[in-house]
Amino acid sequence: MPRIPFSLKRRDLLAACGALVLLPGSALAVPSPPRRLSLRNEHTGETFDGPYRDESGPLPDAMADLAQVLRDHHANKTGPVDVGVLDFLADIMEIVGQSKASILSAYRTPETNAKLAARSLGVAERSQHLLGRALDITFPARLPDAHRSALDLKRGGVGWYPRSHFLHIDSGPVRNWEMFGQGLDGLFASGVHGRPRTVAQRRAIHRALARRQLLGRR
Repeated sequence: MPRIPFSLKRRDLLAACGALVLLPGSALAVPSPPRRLSLRNEHTGETFDGPYRDESGPLPDAMADLAQVLRDHHANKTGPVDVGVLDFLADIMEIVGQSKASILSAYRTPETNAKLAARSLGVAERSQHLLGRALDITFPARLPDAHRSALDLKRGGVGWYPRSHFLHIDSGPVRNWEMFGQGLDGLFASGVHGRPRTVAQRRAIHRALARRQLLGRR
């Protein structure tokens, strides 16, 4: 029987060891848990609380529910929902330890966007809201920290409205701005004499504005 060279046996042994090292890593890989969000639309009172995507991608039923919660309440029309901006929001919430977010604005129809732009409310004519890629949000606490975290992530657009106590995020080009004047601050009316209103007071204002807009369409 021919003798196998020692160098060949050593090489085969190393290859076998390499296989043994690689196999446990793949065998022990644990699927990442589904990503979750807990959201409340401040204009309609509708909520979403649950997973919206898993390792395979967005969950169709959840995205349909989110499209309803994030619809243009002015026109009562649903639109697209970009999972990228949802991931952006979920990452911010995780960083600042917030379990729930309040939605002030999400998808907008071209008609709604044009009306807001015509009223000089700081609305871009080609807003990412038109594509379902933008969210205007607020949290009960740590909103300034959320603003800084959003900037650090460099995932898209970040707009900061401290007087109105809300944050704009979108999955468009990376950019940022701050608005301390009237603009959208006037629309959401979050403070008097420089003192921010409580969350309950802001919610009452948002509901009153939504009701006024609903009555105006009748």
